[in-house]
Amino acid sequence: MSISGFKRTLIALIPLGVLIVLLVLNISVFGADSILGPSQVVLLVASGVCVALSMWLYKTPWKEFEKAISGNVGDVAGAILILFLIGAISGTWTMSGVVPAFICYGIKIISPKVFLLTACVLCAVVSVMTGSSWTVIATVGVALLGIGRAEGFSDAMTAGAIISGAYFGDKISPLSDTTVLASSINKVNLFEHIHYMYYTTIPSFVITLIIFTVLGLTHDGASAGEMEVYTSTLQSRFNITPLLMLVPIITVILIWRRLPALMVLSISALVAAAAALIFQTGIVDEIGRSVTSGSPVKVYFAGVVEMVYNTVSLDTGNADVNRLVTSRGMLGMLNTVYLIICAMCFGACMKASGMIADLSRILAPLTRTRTGLVASTVLTGTALNGIVSDQYLAIILTSNIYRDKFEKDGYEPRLLSRSVEDSATVTSPLFPWSSCGMTQATILSVPTLLYAPFCFFCLLSPLMSILIGAIGWKIRRHKQSSL
Repeated sequence: MSISGFKRTLIALIPLGVLIVLLVLNISVFGADSILGPSQVVLLVASGVCVALSMWLYKTPWKEFEKAISGNVGDVAGAILILFLIGAISGTWTMSGVVPAFICYGIKIISPKVFLLTACVLCAVVSVMTGSSWTVIATVGVALLGIGRAEGFSDAMTAGAIISGAYFGDKISPLSDTTVLASSINKVNLFEHIHYMYYTTIPSFVITLIIFTVLGLTHDGASAGEMEVYTSTLQSRFNITPLLMLVPIITVILIWRRLPALMVLSISALVAAAAALIFQTGIVDEIGRSVTSGSPVKVYFAGVVEMVYNTVSLDTGNADVNRLVTSRGMLGMLNTVYLIICAMCFGACMKASGMIADLSRILAPLTRTRTGLVASTVLTGTALNGIVSDQYLAIILTSNIYRDKFEKDGYEPRLLSRSVEDSATVTSPLFPWSSCGMTQATILSVPTLLYAPFCFFCLLSPLMSILIGAIGWKIRRHKQSSL
């Protein structure tokens, strides 16, 4: 039985509709915890619906799905290894005192007139260092919110500065799981992907900083003494020394020399572990003795291994600082890995069934020019954040929808990976019902719709991506479109 193109498009919307409905139900039932397992189940259910429809209506053999799933999961094997190494760095950089030292030095420059600017820059720098916007917002962000209140800034304005900075790092950091995901799923070298994002990310962030500078200079403020409590707590628990800055300096040098991401992250984790043994002996001993006893060598070995693979927390006497010095370790990355694998299965099933191609026909008239192609990609990534309520799914689905079109028209895959990050990554906290939007609103106790107008970086990035796409700056084509 022949099925028309229109009917095929309607059929292709069924698995996507099932996914959306179940994800909305997930969010309403599990909230931010939906990404810890429920969303993965939904992805597998939607995959099953796709397979069933395709085998029934299109007679697609099961082997096609097996082949597509194996290929998709295989494509992200490197990303999974990188994610585990990111977890290791989360532990070693935190417990070695690198992140605490960076925060202590950074917050000393805060003054009322430049509070919003400093808050944005501080969150950006720490987010680049850690690769986690959520961790920065839940720790440094919470502390900065209290300072903002004391200085008379609205919670919405302060939250906008915090989130803008945090998502700058989440987008541009080689330690960020979204950055790794966007580059790996589109088969772009991680550091080439990051470098290519500079052309849209830096202008957006500079404009953001200018806006926050103007807002700060027109505001009368008071002393930021609360931050002294924050830094004194870190200094009482960690041995804070400028020598710890050698770890990020070495990491930056390795990145600058364009070494493979796996090599850079591995060396960085090892150097940070060595720094922990040298500068934070007491903390390593404390962690090690929580799992074993015996000779110092045995205890220190256990401490280092524990901070690399396990979730580790320290009691500092301050709840906010406790969250800051709680590291994820490799185990903390398992839910993300689980989500990526399930999302790749859904994408593989949609592609093997031909449904991705069917859906792309809806957008085909908009993608005939370079500007239209980039704009459609950005708008799709943004819309999917609101539809599927998760930035990981938005990254994966947008990449799957447009990958063939970018390749067919001869554009570099890094243009696709950048367009996806310019939209799917940074707009995720702007939707009240999304996992990111709900999480940040809960952490900061500021409704999403109140802080969203002040998230200038998140609002500017998609527009800047479209503008650069229209100008054509640094955009190359390997061949002309076959159309």
